Amino acid sequence: MHALSIPTWMIHVSSVIEWIAAIWLIWRYGEFTGDRYWRGLSFAMLPALVGAMCACTWHYFDNPTSLDWLVTLQATMTVVGNCTLCLAAWWIWRSAKLQDKSEDSTVLEEGQEPAIGPQK
Repeated sequence: MHALSIPTWMIHVSSVIEWIAAIWLIWRYGEFTGDRYWRGLSFAMLPALVGAMCACTWHYFDNPTSLDWLVTLQATMTVVGNCTLCLAAWWIWRSAKLQDKSEDSTVLEEGQEPAIGPQK
C-alpha cells in the first residue's frame, strides 16, 4: 500500500466511488424516463469499473510481480469497457434519432393529400 501517496490513493478511491455513483444515477435515469437504452449504458460502464478495481487492488498490494495478471486484466477491461461504452452511446443516439423521426412524421387524415411545395 506504500506504492502510492495518500493524495493519489484519494484520487483512485474517489474515482471508483464516483464511477459507482454514475452507474447508479444513469440506471435511475433510465428507470425514470423508461428508456432501456440508458440502463444499457449503466451495464456498459461495468467493465471499466472492473478495470479500475483491478488497478486499485494491484496498487494496494504494492504492485507485486505475482499480481501482474491484474495489470493485463485491467488493460483488457479498459478496452472492453471503451467498446461497450461506445456501443451504448451509439444505441442511445440511434434511439433518440428514431424517436425524433417518428415524432416529426405526421399522420394524414383520410382523403387529405400531402402538401407539396409552398402553401397558398
